[in-house]
Amino acid sequence: MRIDRWLFAVRFFKTRAAAAEAVGGGRVHLNGERVKPSHGIKPGDAAVPLRRGPASEAARCYDETAESKARREQFTARMKVAAGLTPRRNERPDKHGRRLLRRLRGRN
Repeated sequence: MRIDRWLFAVRFFKTRAAAAEAVGGGRVHLNGERVKPSHGIKPGDAAVPLRRGPASEAARCYDETAESKARREQFTARMKVAAGLTPRRNERPDKHGRRLLRRLRGRN
């Protein structure tokens, strides 16, 4: 299975094109080396899913590091805080509110 298809199948990216772009841009490494989108994944490298299924199946195909889990939990906490600051549907945040939301979401 190609690495771009694998990234799509295990739900790291919403589209295969986005996965291929990330691999081509050098953001994906396999066994410590930069790879091309057509690089093959072997069962020894990672679990190979049969299809793009539910997230619970996809999560069994890779191991998440402790650092990654901590970053994800920190991001989730920031998003919960930012969700509480979002205005009602008919109201838009002012300049100060937009800056605060951007800062909480981790954008400049």
